[in-house]
Amino acid sequence: MSSHNPKIRIGRINYTNVWPIYYYFPELMKSDDVQIIEQVPTSLNRAMAAGEIDMGPISSFAYGESFEYYSLYPDLSVSAYGEVNSILLFHEKPLREIANGRIVLPTTSATSVNLLKIILEKFYNGKPTYEFASPNLDEMMQQADGALLIGDDAIKENWRNRKYMITDLGQEWAKWTGQWMSFAVWAIRKETVEQYPELVSQVFEAFLKSKFKAHKQPAEMIQEAQQKVGGTEAYWHHYFHTLCYDFGQEQWDGLQMYYKYCYELGFLSKPAIIGIWSEKEKARVTE
Repeated sequence: MSSHNPKIRIGRINYTNVWPIYYYFPELMKSDDVQIIEQVPTSLNRAMAAGEIDMGPISSFAYGESFEYYSLYPDLSVSAYGEVNSILLFHEKPLREIANGRIVLPTTSATSVNLLKIILEKFYNGKPTYEFASPNLDEMMQQADGALLIGDDAIKENWRNRKYMITDLGQEWAKWTGQWMSFAVWAIRKETVEQYPELVSQVFEAFLKSKFKAHKQPAEMIQEAQQKVGGTEAYWHHYFHTLCYDFGQEQWDGLQMYYKYCYELGFLSKPAIIGIWSEKEKARVTE
């Protein structure tokens, strides 16, 4: 990286769930015009909203809060139809029995937290009380009926778990709605699209190529996940192949339903509109 200011600062979530899209990206996008900044989802959401980062994966809920300022790349997301394996509610009694209970939430993700609230409040007609805590399952569960963990914290606890029931939020959402759920979307600030249309296109191509390559040759990425997080090769193979990194009409429909419920329950002040970036924007800007 050279010392001059990069034109586009790209966020990266520090969870394994985004790896396929990023894994080969640095070698495919050799350019001093871009810089990668790694953070937890909530910090990335804030940095994007503040304009300190120009593009990257943000939680779907964060996009819903500020959708007017962003375009979304098509074909890039972290989505699931059914099990997602890394957004898990741990609990001792069945869900309908804890729908009015005490639920402890992680501070790291708005999308999963609001998804859980939709599940408990809309699908189970519950009115639980919520509190936030750092992601330590045994501590969270001392006073609680349920504890939500996400990302690599959820994965590790799932491996260790011997005593709790586990609800996979992706599975629960699909069970009630029959829809996909997108947890992270690739957002670009609109002024970045206008300022650097060519570069925005190049970055998109590099992300797509990385995604494709990681899907075709996952061995290296799986090995690194084992070293950094633990687990077996078979686990990671299953994990990366269960998650879906596409973002097309089916995913848009599921996300639109999520936004509708978020608005109905008062988590969003207005219904969010999904605005997709296209190569046409580039053409329009350069004409």
